[in-house]
Amino acid sequence: MKYIDVHCHINEEDYGGTDKLMQNIKSAGVEKIISAGFDLPSSEYCKNLSERYEGAYFTAGFHPTELKGFSLDLLDAIEELASHKKCVAVGEIGLDYHYPDTDKELQYKAFTAQLKLAEKLSLPVVIHSRDCAEDMLEVLKQFAPFRHGALLHCYSHSAELSREFEKLGLYFSFGGTSTWSGSKKAKRTISALPAEKILTETDSPYLPPKSKYGTFPNTPESIPEIALNIAEIKGLTLEEVTSRIWSNAHTLFKKLN
Repeated sequence: MKYIDVHCHINEEDYGGTDKLMQNIKSAGVEKIISAGFDLPSSEYCKNLSERYEGAYFTAGFHPTELKGFSLDLLDAIEELASHKKCVAVGEIGLDYHYPDTDKELQYKAFTAQLKLAEKLSLPVVIHSRDCAEDMLEVLKQFAPFRHGALLHCYSHSAELSREFEKLGLYFSFGGTSTWSGSKKAKRTISALPAEKILTETDSPYLPPKSKYGTFPNTPESIPEIALNIAEIKGLTLEEVTSRIWSNAHTLFKKLN
């Protein structure tokens, strides 16, 4: 079976090096990972990581809570990174209203500019969406249909709302939190969505699965546990789910090879 982690954050600081980590990821059956940028330095780091390891790909973009010093001029550098053969999407981008000092106007400006950039570049987008469900849906409706694809990573909104996002053509990825005993909302959403719209992620080094709860750092080695949980929820075999997810990832991210 071939597993894939479509959203993780791999860096030297959290893992004490990457050579052994990447070997362990491969040994766990995770053939490909997509390391997500969240600002310009991290996007450049992810590019360098992808050049070092065969199974590593990356995204480039500005996360909604990482906009200190952001200006539209910086998107020229994101555009250059996005032209790299292993940059599979613009991301992670989006909205996040979790913190009391949220600058919603700046987040909207950065998000919509990057949605336009992705359209210009014929690339999919990887979207971060936290405590902003109604506004997120309204923004995405303005930009739909997503001709080049869109992913709501670590989906945390309701199962009911997922149907509205699905109508816009979006994909959904689930990580370690979906395996937790108390994650009823995630389980309902996975049950409600068609398998053709589901992907696996870890958001490493955060959000470990149930078997590793409370540990740090999480790694893409957790993907098999996450995939098994999805299979159990969907009433499918693990082989069916991993095959479907592998196909979904390559349908969404055309630059995976």
